Amino acid sequence: MNPETNKNQSEEHSLEAMRHFSETYAQRTNTYFCVDPSVTAVVIEGLAKHKDELGAPLCPCRHYEDKVAEAKAAFWNCPCVPMRERKECHCMLFLTPDNDFAGDLQEISLETIKSVRQTMA
Repeated sequence: MNPETNKNQSEEHSLEAMRHFSETYAQRTNTYFCVDPSVTAVVIEGLAKHKDELGAPLCPCRHYEDKVAEAKAAFWNCPCVPMRERKECHCMLFLTPDNDFAGDLQEISLETIKSVRQTMA
C-alpha cells in the first residue's frame, strides 16, 4: 500500500476520533460548540493533527517552545487542566451555555469539518 494512503487513513482516523471525543466531552460536561462551526472544525482538526504528530491532542490554539515536551507534560492536552478544573476553554471548543459565543450544538459532522478545511486551503 502507498505510504501516502496510509498517512491519509491515519489522519482520517485521528480526525474522526477527535470529532467523537469532542462531541462526547461536550455532552458529558454540558458545554457547547462555538456558534461559528468553523471555529469548532479548525480546533478539532488541530487536535487531530497533534494526536498524529505528537501522540497526544495538544491544545492547537497556544504557542509552545517545545510541543513534544508540552504533550508529555499533559497540562495542555485536551481537555486541558483549565477546562477540567474551571470549564475555561481557550480554544472556544467547549463553551458553557452562558458564554456569548456558545451555540446550541454538541455535535459536528465530519463533512462540516472537511468543508471548512477546503474553504481554508
